[in-house]
Amino acid sequence: MWLFDFLFGRKNKQDETEGRRSANSGQAPGTQIFYSPDLISQLKEDHQRLLKIFGQVKDSFARNDLEATAEYLEEFRSEILAHLLTENVRFYVYLERTLRREDQENFNLVRHFRHEMDEIGKSVLDFFSKYQSIARKPRLALSFGKDLKDVGAILVERIRREEETLYPLYMPVS
Repeated sequence: MWLFDFLFGRKNKQDETEGRRSANSGQAPGTQIFYSPDLISQLKEDHQRLLKIFGQVKDSFARNDLEATAEYLEEFRSEILAHLLTENVRFYVYLERTLRREDQENFNLVRHFRHEMDEIGKSVLDFFSKYQSIARKPRLALSFGKDLKDVGAILVERIRREEETLYPLYMPVS
Protein backbone atom coordinates (compact mmCIF):
# COMPACT_ATOMS: atom_id res chain seq x y z
CA MET A 1 0.00 0.00 0.00
CA TRP A 2 2.86 2.40 0.76
CA LEU A 3 4.09 2.07 -2.84
CA PHE A 4 0.66 3.07 -4.15
CA ASP A 5 0.61 6.02 -1.76
CA PHE A 6 4.17 6.97 -2.70
CA LEU A 7 3.50 6.82 -6.45
CA PHE A 8 0.22 8.67 -6.32
CA GLY A 9 1.40 11.35 -3.92
CA ARG A 10 -0.76 10.37 -0.96
CA LYS A 11 0.62 11.55 2.29
CA ASN A 12 -0.09 10.80 5.90
CA LYS A 13 -1.42 13.55 8.20
CA GLN A 14 2.07 14.60 9.34
CA ASP A 15 3.28 14.80 5.73
CA GLU A 16 0.24 16.87 4.80
CA THR A 17 0.89 19.33 7.62
CA GLU A 18 4.57 19.60 6.72
CA GLY A 19 3.62 19.89 3.05
CA ARG A 20 1.47 22.94 3.73
CA ARG A 21 4.43 24.60 5.40
CA SER A 22 6.85 23.81 2.57
CA ALA A 23 7.12 25.90 -0.57
CA ASN A 24 8.21 22.76 -2.43
CA SER A 25 5.01 20.82 -1.88
CA GLY A 26 3.02 22.23 -4.80
CA GLN A 27 0.29 19.96 -6.06
CA ALA A 28 -0.33 19.47 -9.76
CA PRO A 29 -3.74 20.98 -10.59
CA GLY A 30 -6.59 18.45 -10.59
CA THR A 31 -4.45 15.66 -9.07
CA GLN A 32 -3.11 14.35 -5.80
CA ILE A 33 0.39 14.44 -7.27
CA PHE A 34 2.76 16.68 -5.37
CA TYR A 35 6.10 18.12 -6.36
CA SER A 36 8.89 16.02 -4.92
CA PRO A 37 12.29 17.70 -4.59
CA ASP A 38 14.05 14.34 -4.79
CA LEU A 39 12.17 12.90 -7.78
CA ILE A 40 14.70 13.91 -10.44
CA SER A 41 17.63 12.51 -8.46
CA GLN A 42 15.62 9.30 -7.95
CA LEU A 43 14.92 9.02 -11.68
CA LYS A 44 18.58 9.65 -12.51
CA GLU A 45 19.59 6.96 -10.00
CA ASP A 46 17.13 4.63 -11.74
CA HIS A 47 18.83 5.42 -15.03
CA GLN A 48 22.24 4.53 -13.62
CA ARG A 49 20.87 1.30 -12.13
CA LEU A 50 19.23 0.42 -15.47
CA LEU A 51 22.45 1.04 -17.37
CA LYS A 52 24.39 -1.09 -14.87
CA ILE A 53 21.95 -4.00 -15.18
CA PHE A 54 21.94 -3.61 -18.94
CA GLY A 55 25.73 -3.94 -18.85
CA GLN A 56 25.35 -7.12 -16.79
CA VAL A 57 22.94 -8.54 -19.38
CA LYS A 58 25.38 -7.67 -22.14
CA ASP A 59 28.41 -9.11 -20.28
CA SER A 60 26.69 -12.36 -19.34
CA PHE A 61 25.53 -12.81 -22.93
CA ALA A 62 29.07 -12.13 -24.21
CA ARG A 63 30.26 -14.95 -21.91
CA ASN A 64 27.53 -17.16 -23.40
CA ASP A 65 26.04 -17.58 -19.92
CA LEU A 66 22.39 -17.73 -20.91
CA GLU A 67 21.22 -18.52 -17.36
CA ALA A 68 22.79 -15.32 -16.02
CA THR A 69 21.57 -13.43 -19.09
CA ALA A 70 18.00 -14.50 -18.34
CA GLU A 71 18.34 -13.57 -14.66
CA TYR A 72 19.73 -10.12 -15.42
CA LEU A 73 17.13 -9.64 -18.12
CA GLU A 74 14.36 -10.32 -15.58
CA GLU A 75 15.96 -7.88 -13.14
CA PHE A 76 16.21 -5.31 -15.94
CA ARG A 77 12.54 -5.85 -16.84
CA SER A 78 11.45 -5.38 -13.24
CA GLU A 79 13.54 -2.23 -12.77
CA ILE A 80 12.46 -0.61 -16.02
CA LEU A 81 8.78 -1.26 -15.32
CA ALA A 82 9.09 0.34 -11.88
CA HIS A 83 10.92 3.30 -13.41
CA LEU A 84 8.33 3.75 -16.16
CA LEU A 85 5.48 3.64 -13.64
CA THR A 86 7.13 6.27 -11.47
CA GLU A 87 7.96 8.41 -14.47
CA ASN A 88 4.47 8.13 -15.94
CA VAL A 89 2.59 8.93 -12.76
CA ARG A 90 4.83 11.19 -10.73
CA PHE A 91 6.73 12.98 -13.49
CA TYR A 92 4.68 13.17 -16.70
CA VAL A 93 1.27 13.74 -15.11
CA TYR A 94 2.72 16.40 -12.83
CA LEU A 95 4.46 18.19 -15.71
CA GLU A 96 1.49 18.02 -18.04
CA ARG A 97 -0.84 19.39 -15.41
CA THR A 98 1.49 22.19 -14.34
CA LEU A 99 2.50 23.27 -17.85
CA ARG A 100 -0.89 22.93 -19.55
CA ARG A 101 -2.04 26.52 -19.07
CA GLU A 102 1.17 28.48 -18.69
CA ASP A 103 3.65 27.01 -21.14
CA GLN A 104 2.02 25.45 -24.19
CA GLU A 105 5.33 24.89 -25.99
CA ASN A 106 6.85 22.85 -23.15
CA PHE A 107 3.50 21.15 -22.54
CA ASN A 108 3.57 19.93 -26.16
CA LEU A 109 7.19 18.83 -25.76
CA VAL A 110 6.33 16.82 -22.65
CA ARG A 111 3.36 15.18 -24.36
CA HIS A 112 5.56 14.27 -27.33
CA PHE A 113 8.18 12.72 -25.04
CA ARG A 114 5.50 10.84 -23.12
CA HIS A 115 3.95 9.36 -26.26
CA GLU A 116 7.38 8.50 -27.59
CA MET A 117 8.19 6.79 -24.26
CA ASP A 118 4.97 4.79 -24.49
CA GLU A 119 6.11 3.46 -27.87
CA ILE A 120 9.61 2.72 -26.58
CA GLY A 121 8.09 0.98 -23.57
CA LYS A 122 6.01 -1.26 -25.81
CA SER A 123 9.07 -2.17 -27.87
CA VAL A 124 11.11 -2.95 -24.77
CA LEU A 125 8.29 -5.08 -23.35
CA ASP A 126 8.14 -6.98 -26.65
CA PHE A 127 11.90 -7.52 -26.33
CA PHE A 128 11.45 -8.95 -22.82
CA SER A 129 8.60 -11.19 -23.94
CA LYS A 130 10.63 -12.52 -26.83
CA TYR A 131 13.74 -13.28 -24.78
CA GLN A 132 12.44 -14.17 -21.32
CA SER A 133 13.06 -17.85 -22.01
CA ILE A 134 16.52 -17.46 -23.56
CA ALA A 135 18.05 -19.82 -20.96
CA ARG A 136 15.64 -22.61 -21.98
CA LYS A 137 15.68 -21.80 -25.69
CA PRO A 138 19.29 -21.21 -26.75
CA ARG A 139 18.28 -20.66 -30.37
CA LEU A 140 17.03 -17.23 -29.27
CA ALA A 141 20.67 -16.27 -28.81
CA LEU A 142 20.99 -15.99 -32.60
CA SER A 143 19.00 -12.75 -32.70
CA PHE A 144 19.46 -11.61 -29.09
CA GLY A 145 22.78 -9.82 -29.60
CA LYS A 146 21.49 -7.51 -32.33
CA ASP A 147 18.22 -6.83 -30.53
CA LEU A 148 20.08 -6.14 -27.28
CA LYS A 149 22.34 -3.67 -29.06
CA ASP A 150 19.29 -1.89 -30.53
CA VAL A 151 17.56 -1.68 -27.13
CA GLY A 152 20.78 -0.37 -25.59
CA ALA A 153 21.11 2.39 -28.17
CA ILE A 154 17.50 3.44 -27.63
CA LEU A 155 17.93 3.36 -23.86
CA VAL A 156 21.11 5.46 -23.82
CA GLU A 157 19.68 8.06 -26.21
CA ARG A 158 16.40 8.30 -24.32
CA ILE A 159 18.14 8.74 -20.97
CA ARG A 160 20.32 11.49 -22.41
CA ARG A 161 17.34 13.33 -23.87
CA GLU A 162 15.24 13.03 -20.70
CA GLU A 163 18.00 14.26 -18.44
CA GLU A 164 19.01 17.15 -20.72
CA THR A 165 15.62 18.28 -21.99
CA LEU A 166 12.78 17.11 -19.77
CA TYR A 167 14.09 16.89 -16.24
CA PRO A 168 14.98 20.61 -16.06
CA LEU A 169 11.27 21.40 -16.64
CA TYR A 170 10.27 19.72 -13.36
CA MET A 171 9.75 22.51 -10.83
CA PRO A 172 7.43 23.26 -7.95
CA VAL A 173 4.11 24.92 -8.69
CA SER A 174 4.39 28.60 -7.88
